[in-house]
Amino acid sequence: METIQNPKSKIQNLKTAVVGVGSLGQHHARNYAKIALENKIELIGVCDSSQENAEQIAVKNNCEFFTDWRELLDKVDAVSIVTPTETHCEIACAFLEKGVNVLVEKPIAKTLAEADKMIETAEESGAKLMVGHLERFNPAMVALRPFVTKPLYFEIHRVSPFPNRSLDVDVVLDVMIHDLDAIQWLVGNSVKVSEIHAVGIPVISDKVDAANARIEFENGAVANITASRIGTEKIRKTRFYQTNSYVVLDYATKFASVTSLAPNAIHPLLGISVNRLEINDVEPLRAEIEAFIDCIVQDKTPPITAADGRRALNLALGVLDKIKAHRSRLDV
Repeated sequence: METIQNPKSKIQNLKTAVVGVGSLGQHHARNYAKIALENKIELIGVCDSSQENAEQIAVKNNCEFFTDWRELLDKVDAVSIVTPTETHCEIACAFLEKGVNVLVEKPIAKTLAEADKMIETAEESGAKLMVGHLERFNPAMVALRPFVTKPLYFEIHRVSPFPNRSLDVDVVLDVMIHDLDAIQWLVGNSVKVSEIHAVGIPVISDKVDAANARIEFENGAVANITASRIGTEKIRKTRFYQTNSYVVLDYATKFASVTSLAPNAIHPLLGISVNRLEINDVEPLRAEIEAFIDCIVQDKTPPITAADGRRALNLALGVLDKIKAHRSRLDV
């Protein structure tokens, strides 16, 4: 089956690659390879600073391997960048300048200035720039999104055991940023944040390993978010309240439910119903990559834009500023 290409595009057969094939990047490569088997794209190669790792992932996915991403600049039409955050801007801009479409993992960049440079480069070249806020593609979130009206109060917990990866950033930029993106998306991107309160401390690493943030919006919505990477179990739960309903979302188990009160109930206890939403259980990363490919082929705006990525980064940096101020008082 051949992909229907954008008639305005010169791309006849989308050539793709993955830069950075560590713990997450290898799954990008796996999904590109599966999509390539359906004759929708070509996976040209994978790149990693470790030749052993690059070669191993290339063999698994039947493609070439590279240790220098620059060798891919003239070989591909689209690329996933799954490298340490501090390298995102340099690598993404180099590809964007060549007109190569980029899917960059979250956070979009290390600083807002770098994010702005990436956005500007994409606008100048016309290439697509999408940010990998993966939880938006979680089947539970996909099922829930149509039921979201006006969230008023969030309680969010995202806890995991100490990782062997992503130690180049703290827990806010590593995992809390998923929820910072989600709450802004659900409340509404046009609704501004009015106040941030946050605390956080290093426990095992030299960066913040556990943090709590309270985000207040101008429309009165409030979110309390706890993120930790030193837990004994894996928790990825979001609960929020909106007018006439209570919502539960579990990213880990792909569960979503809406508890509501029937408008004509004689008594509240007789009118409460729990609607467990039907889930289309697809791999979120596969859905994300297919959405990236589709926005290129159909010449559409990416479902998660660079502006979305910048907005999440801006809020994350605001949380970190509050944490820094609090830590100075704790002397830790």
